[in-house]
Amino acid sequence: MINLEVWLKNSLESKGLQSSADTHDFSMHLDGFIGGGLFLEPSVPTSFVSLVSPNNLRDCSCSIEVSGGGRWRRRGVVTGGGRFLSVTLSSVNGNEGEGIGEMLGSNGEKSLEGEDAAFQEAEKGQRKEKPKLKKQRGKTLNTIKHLWAGAVAAMVSRTFVAPLERLKLEYIVRGEQKNLFELIQTIAASQGLKGFWKGNFVNILRTAPFKAINFYAYDTYREKLLEISGNEETTNFERLVAGAAAGITATVLCIPMDTIRTVMVAPGGEALGGVIGAFRHMIRTEGFFSLYKGLGPSIISMAPSGAVFYGVYDILKSAYLHSPEGRQRLEHMKEQGEELNALEQLELGPIRTLIYGAIAGACSEAATYPFEVVRRQLQMQVRATKMTAWATSLKIVEQGGVPALYAGLIPSLLQVLPSAAISYFVYEFMKIVLKVE
Repeated sequence: MINLEVWLKNSLESKGLQSSADTHDFSMHLDGFIGGGLFLEPSVPTSFVSLVSPNNLRDCSCSIEVSGGGRWRRRGVVTGGGRFLSVTLSSVNGNEGEGIGEMLGSNGEKSLEGEDAAFQEAEKGQRKEKPKLKKQRGKTLNTIKHLWAGAVAAMVSRTFVAPLERLKLEYIVRGEQKNLFELIQTIAASQGLKGFWKGNFVNILRTAPFKAINFYAYDTYREKLLEISGNEETTNFERLVAGAAAGITATVLCIPMDTIRTVMVAPGGEALGGVIGAFRHMIRTEGFFSLYKGLGPSIISMAPSGAVFYGVYDILKSAYLHSPEGRQRLEHMKEQGEELNALEQLELGPIRTLIYGAIAGACSEAATYPFEVVRRQLQMQVRATKMTAWATSLKIVEQGGVPALYAGLIPSLLQVLPSAAISYFVYEFMKIVLKVE
């Protein structure tokens, strides 16, 4: 490196170049340089220095313009790890030092014009990629926030109504014949207050991803159907189709946790040792696909359930927003803008959101409850005595008549009404808080 610096200095002096009024110091340091860097004499008006590694690596180029008393331009080409450096300093005015540039330029294997073209092309490519990358990141973040809104809604609603869920399972799974008040006294006496939240953690593990996927899938399917149809607003039929598809999607992905929870609550489930114990027991005794017992009836029940649940809520919401009162509320919200808090930004308002959610949940539960009873019975069957969904339905009717298909409906409705109301309320609220687009 020292020899190169001396050679450069002697070469410049031999050409009799004069010092300019404006002097510029230029120093560089890059990882991978041996012995430090190159220091150019301030008297050099134009210079071009190249350091070439035996390795032929990829190029990246940079170009910087600096304005001072005179205008100077610096161009460089650097290859991977700092192994190749090509630098030129040139004055915009005059052509001094062209001989030096031509003499050393061949070491870089690229003309300045080629460097400029490569740099401009790379810069254009980066400009095109940045908006796409930014848009993709924004879309991913929005999806995560959307899923979290549904998950939080499920956690809050399920924890709130866990005692009612426990009573419903007692009627469906254990075939309890006691009236509601007697059953409450029995659970409180035998297991205490915490007995009403038995299996709630597993229930949250099941319902949180289920509701997250369900809400997100419904909004996604609805938007896609709207794009396909080209309508300004989603039709009632599209809402029903989107709801059914969302229910099927969430069911297929989340039914294993639902099956495990049912086994844990069933007689003898306490001895399995929690979620992991129940999972191992089912895999060891019945195989992996035992986790999907009752998938057929589940899909059959969740398709209409999702259609009714989301369809009814959206229909009620759309009807209100198109009413004079609803339009006035939207106009008021638009005028107030950011001055409104999260509760005030709810399009339906807090009370109407709870009421519409409860109505949607009740309609959905009543319409599909017999499928729920059959599904639970299928999940309880072992391989040796496994029956088809139709045979199971006939057996339930033979033993208890048609009313047996609606066993536990009243506690189920008592559970669904607040659950659906809270679920929709928290979901709409979290979408505002998380700024879901």
